[in-house]
Amino acid sequence: MTYEQALNRAAAYCSQAERAPHDVAQKLSDWETAEADIERIMQRLRDEKFLDEARFVHAFVNDKFTYERWGRVKIAYALRQKGIGGALVQNTMDDVIDPDSYVTTLTDLLRGKMRGMKLPLSPNDRARIYRFAAQRGFESNIIGQALRQLNQPDDDDL
Repeated sequence: MTYEQALNRAAAYCSQAERAPHDVAQKLSDWETAEADIERIMQRLRDEKFLDEARFVHAFVNDKFTYERWGRVKIAYALRQKGIGGALVQNTMDDVIDPDSYVTTLTDLLRGKMRGMKLPLSPNDRARIYRFAAQRGFESNIIGQALRQLNQPDDDDL
């Protein structure tokens, strides 16, 4: 594939959705683009704003939290898998994820999982719920607080 063909194809790929630089470089490699051309194409995509790591991280964090209801740990891990980490990820999560909506999202997830379970939860049920929230990427201290709050029987049930 020539430089111009690879550039046009990569630009089209980036214009469909926000992409991680790692993913674009992998696509170029899969298309058997020469290594020297990959670096030039990546720089040109950055210069022409087809590729922007900060914009990608913002969209990724927003989408995974809002639509997938992932916690901070899982989001950070997924971004590390894409070759992005550090202060950019932390700062973006701080900007995008409201602490109140974060706790509300976790509480809603736990309520849904606990539906039909008798309160107070048995140790096995509590462990199962805890593992579920941890797999979704929520921090253990926040899970513990939410579980303590939700594990109380309602006054209506007495």
